[in-house]
Amino acid sequence: MKIAIDAFGGDNAPDEVVKGAVDAVKEYGVDIVLTGDTKKLDECFERLGLSKEHITFEQADGVIEIEDNPKMILKEKKNCSMGVAMQMVADGRADAMISAGSTAALVMGGTLIVKRIKGVKRPSLTPVMPGLNNMYILLDGGANVDCRPDMLRQFAVMGSVYMNKIMGVDNPKVGLLNVGAEEEKGNALVKETFPLLKECEDINFVGSIEAREIPHGYADVIVCEAFTGNVILKLYEGVACLLYTSPAHE
Repeated sequence: MKIAIDAFGGDNAPDEVVKGAVDAVKEYGVDIVLTGDTKKLDECFERLGLSKEHITFEQADGVIEIEDNPKMILKEKKNCSMGVAMQMVADGRADAMISAGSTAALVMGGTLIVKRIKGVKRPSLTPVMPGLNNMYILLDGGANVDCRPDMLRQFAVMGSVYMNKIMGVDNPKVGLLNVGAEEEKGNALVKETFPLLKECEDINFVGSIEAREIPHGYADVIVCEAFTGNVILKLYEGVACLLYTSPAHE
């Protein structure tokens, strides 16, 4: 498997990206292509004293910044480090791509450069989150703030397949995020989505799930639209930072 990695996207790039790539080669035995300024990448490997075994470079010009319009990944900055990595997948020269750069540009490029699997209406950001006894996934975590019921149904199916095939969970439980456990609870989107999930034979739907139940493992796949999902994700991040920086922890 060949993985294209945007070497200059995200915080502390390229150093931390390079270190991660070297670790990935050792742990998973994959071939990696780092996209970006090849001269700077050479200097980085030399400075860090790391091996380039199974790692090659692909020249790219510049980086798409967080504040940039995400549409720039399609034209003005299509040759940036993220854009080149995406184009490698689109051209069949890489099996997958990774970037810690602009989320909006990643969604835009993933949809229009790499493109979706046939039949998938919208991509989803799907963070893997820590629970009490197991990991779970939340989707959508930030890509689609406005969703239709049929989109949430697809998220439920895609999330179930991911948990089964990638995370190794047998018959993963799918929960619909709601303000109550009762079927009649929720806003219009949730009320219209519930029967679609209930009737879907491709998933193990366990009903509505309230936010307080998420960390306790009531479901392996949590389905919601991205506005709610991103609020939950950011709340988790804030609580984690608070706990790790509190005087009691120190």
